[in-house]
Amino acid sequence: MTARVLVVDDILANVRLLEAKLAAEYFEVVTAMNGVDALESVQRTRPDIVLLDVMMPGIDGIEVCKRIKSNPSTQHIPVVMVTALDQPEDRVRGLEAGADDFLTKPVNDVSLFCRVKSLVRLKMLTDELRTRTGGAEAMGLINANLPSLDTKPGNIMV
Repeated sequence: MTARVLVVDDILANVRLLEAKLAAEYFEVVTAMNGVDALESVQRTRPDIVLLDVMMPGIDGIEVCKRIKSNPSTQHIPVVMVTALDQPEDRVRGLEAGADDFLTKPVNDVSLFCRVKSLVRLKMLTDELRTRTGGAEAMGLINANLPSLDTKPGNIMV
């Protein structure tokens, strides 16, 4: 599986370790050392997945995740928080920010590869669906102006 992975961590040793592990599994790896560079890299390189440290100076990983997920052009990119934080409330903060998964350092290689491959596969399927839906809308086969479904928690769609 070839995919572009953005690794974001302010500690160079952590970046290099993840980069080496992912490259050995034939992933294309892009790196960033802080939140500002991460956001710029997401826009420039359009990764298939982001592995994001939480604790970074300046813009922390939680804020980076919120910004990625609030931007319509990047919200479909899976974000995995990779951090030394291991308390349940830390996981909740990450998931509430929009993270798709949460790995605790030191990262188990099997867990890392399984989660990355699974999320990349899911992203590729949703990308294909978005492409097909866009083509169908352009041909007039689907009405792009249909009202949005109410998917708020607590509402049941029948």
